[in-house]
Amino acid sequence: MIIGGSASQDLAAHVARELGEELCYVETKKFPDGERYLRIDGELEEEVTVIQSTGYPQDENLMELLFIIANLKDLGVKRVRAVVPYMGYARQEKRFNPGETVSAKIICELIQAAGADEFITFNIHEECVLNFFDIPARNLSAMPAIAEYLGKKLTKKGADNPIVIAPDKGAYGFAQEMSEIIGCDCTYLTKVRLGPDKVETKIVDVRCDSESENTVNVDSVKGMNAIIIDDIIATGGTIVNAINILKQYGASTVDVCCVHPILTNNGATRIYAAGADKIIGTNSLSSDTSRVSLAKSIADALRE
Repeated sequence: MIIGGSASQDLAAHVARELGEELCYVETKKFPDGERYLRIDGELEEEVTVIQSTGYPQDENLMELLFIIANLKDLGVKRVRAVVPYMGYARQEKRFNPGETVSAKIICELIQAAGADEFITFNIHEECVLNFFDIPARNLSAMPAIAEYLGKKLTKKGADNPIVIAPDKGAYGFAQEMSEIIGCDCTYLTKVRLGPDKVETKIVDVRCDSESENTVNVDSVKGMNAIIIDDIIATGGTIVNAINILKQYGASTVDVCCVHPILTNNGATRIYAAGADKIIGTNSLSSDTSRVSLAKSIADALRE
């Protein structure tokens, strides 16, 4: 049985369809004072999967997730699996400054305390966050789903010369995974400090494959269909910088891909203004750029 929270109802419906399972409905509303009402409408099974992202508004979506999990347990469900495609607060996995709250740890403890027996998410920003759980916790990759979407898109427009670019070295693993699936080269952008107050961002020589030391000159970006990939895009500043560099090196087109399209502060507008052809995100979060469905990836994981 599948239950979708307010933030992921469409995704939950598609997962239920993929699995041929029943979709249980949740009635939720706000009282005049802002408190939330929640009622699970349906006959429950012994095992239930709850799908609910905890993006903006994070606190409301998180509270709803906790309510659903705890209510299911109180109603007699024996096993509750929490699928949280995007986990809010996951970027604060340690104290960067004295006195800070380790938000990710608290969120994990709350989800577990509510009664979750298993936790699943996608491309969590720091995988060490899963160590805060004492229950089985999995971090799935959305790269196969994005690569499948891109493969169809590239075939449709006759683009036979793609290259995958990570906007920084930290995202290079995503670029490698994506390029291996698509069957193309990949590289990343790196910042080189030229002096105390001067930093230059440049393209690292293109890796021919992930296991080889062979490289080709960065001029090979010229005339290529560049695909930028990252896990999260928030304000878009890093991506705008990457687009500018790729255009400078003569990239023919630039598509921007990410797993979690947060896109705050007119991030999407800034990216398009910099020259991106498309912004392609998954439906881990609902936005105008959520073109890639995670339903099949979730369904496959639940079958395991």
